[in-house]
Amino acid sequence: MSFTFTTRLPLSRHAVDRDHLSRSIPGLFDQLWADSATRVLPVWHGKMLLAPNDSTSAVHLALLPPASVAMSRQNPGLRVYLGRSLPTDLPEPTGTRIVAAQLDDDAAARLEPDESRWVNLRTVATVLGDRDAGLFTEALGVLNWHASHGYCPRCGAATVVEDGGWVRRCPVDNSQVFPRTDPAVIVLITDADDRILLGSNAMWENNRYSLLAGFVEPGEALEAAVIREMFEESGLRVTDPVYVGSQPWPFPASIMCGFTARLADDQQASGLLPDGAEILALRWFSRQELLDAGEWMLLPGPSSISHAMIERWLGAALPAATELIRP
Repeated sequence: MSFTFTTRLPLSRHAVDRDHLSRSIPGLFDQLWADSATRVLPVWHGKMLLAPNDSTSAVHLALLPPASVAMSRQNPGLRVYLGRSLPTDLPEPTGTRIVAAQLDDDAAARLEPDESRWVNLRTVATVLGDRDAGLFTEALGVLNWHASHGYCPRCGAATVVEDGGWVRRCPVDNSQVFPRTDPAVIVLITDADDRILLGSNAMWENNRYSLLAGFVEPGEALEAAVIREMFEESGLRVTDPVYVGSQPWPFPASIMCGFTARLADDQQASGLLPDGAEILALRWFSRQELLDAGEWMLLPGPSSISHAMIERWLGAALPAATELIRP
């Protein structure tokens, strides 16, 4: 069985021109902060601020004028130029330049002391519009990269942020480090009876189930990673991997590449061998069994690609579910 997504995945949406040519403008952030039309997206511990909602309007991220975001001129903190807004039906005019600004605890509390307005991406991804979902995903991914690349991998010197937050440079040898994304495969496996295989991860409660997934290794094709990872996690060999779509997953820095695959003809569906380290339980589900599972089983939340893949196979909406640690 193979399919393609007919709707965009929650975190794959975007409506921003990333405007990469402007990143190298000298004094870019000074220019942006001097322009009252610039809008700042405040970020605090991976959370972003929701705009006030009168319960009748759509949910939006708070995009603020530079003057309203208290940042020290001597030490303004980490900023990333995200690009220009494209929609014509939002409060910000088309072409508005947007900057993500990482705030410390004091600055965040001064800006908005009500922590309930600071939200994480998993909880709001499906209710945000295309532009704001894309902004949140872009900003979170780049800021997570900065958090783990503060030092030169060659000599250990503290790196300097340049190009609008999209490059870190070593001051010793002038080498550059660019943002990285780790590719991973996530796979919907079916057997001869068109059942799907779901697994429970060691990091989750024992009633949480999702599709199997794993990271692509260096020098490995995506299709080869599907076959290897599924064997490592389930003890089963799969065949016919077919790509169906991808979704950024900035928790902290992945791109999830969705595939379908089927159980190899010479494999017994009963021969499940969870690896015991990462995957503790495996189980085949028919469509009816999944619909009848009820509250005893927690399934992926709606912001994840696995949710969309399972729903596409199921042909029906999944019941309400809490988010998983991994998609």
